[in-house]
Amino acid sequence: MKALGNEIAKNLVLAGIGSLTILDDQPVTDEDLGSQFFISELHVGLNRAAAAAAQVRTLNPRVALHVETENILLKQPDFYSMFDMVIATDLDLAPLSIINASCRFVNKPFYAAGSHGFYGFVFADLIAHDYVIEREKSNVPTKVQAETMTRSVVAASTKKENGKQIEMVTKREIYSPINLANTSPLQPEQIGSRRRALQVSPLLTCLRALWEFQTLAGRSFPTHSREDLELFTRLATEKHKELQLPPETLRSEFLRSFLQNVGSEIAPVTAFLGGQLAQDVINVLGQREQPIQNFLLFDSDESKGPIYALHSIFPPLDGVAV
Repeated sequence: MKALGNEIAKNLVLAGIGSLTILDDQPVTDEDLGSQFFISELHVGLNRAAAAAAQVRTLNPRVALHVETENILLKQPDFYSMFDMVIATDLDLAPLSIINASCRFVNKPFYAAGSHGFYGFVFADLIAHDYVIEREKSNVPTKVQAETMTRSVVAASTKKENGKQIEMVTKREIYSPINLANTSPLQPEQIGSRRRALQVSPLLTCLRALWEFQTLAGRSFPTHSREDLELFTRLATEKHKELQLPPETLRSEFLRSFLQNVGSEIAPVTAFLGGQLAQDVINVLGQREQPIQNFLLFDSDESKGPIYALHSIFPPLDGVAV
């Protein structure tokens, strides 16, 4: 439970969710003190989740807070069945994929998030999620049909409110697990023209290269050795080609900046990511508003947070079943 986990826990507790379980099997280190506001020097050496719990409880005593200190990879899928939502932060792709698969096994929504200095991401796999949008009824009837490759209108009804006819439209989004999303192409409309392809963030390429590096090197982050830098650069170039993006958008300056930031924590970035993720969780639990579908990337250098829908196999447009 590092800086990003702190931000998510803070926002969810302040929002007044019924209960929250925080899990971390790692001890507090000196490096944690610079970016985490729930701990102090007195906690160095103690378990991170247990150390943060006291301060988390003070934010909202009405929230039932539970602490787990066992390695998350030792948990069986049944462990996740007791939760409405599971959020994993600052983990490599392999454990994220394992947790995501366990959540799917027990039909529980899953979020993953990570921060790397000026950069970060939020991923959502809600499996199949229905939500309601309320709007003033128009003269054009709402059709029960597919709207996009992942979103369909499944129902529509009306109510009268303050003398106006309000339409309640139920929509359904379908999702892919992170291991499939990580190897999926961009949607045709995102790379169908050169102008749009030029706008795709190279951060997507670098995240995929980082996760491939973790698999090949068996380490979370590249060092500054020549071998690691050459391997990461090669992987990034390959991932950029796989995404069918223009070569000139993967600049050496961006690669250098990403590598300099990888694994670090910057408070404003973790605050933004934590706020975005927590708000999405609250909306999903309340079945209001369209949720993240499915990769949100954040580049604080550009002050941009694009969302890309990455799916290996799209559902048919002529049906709404999941």
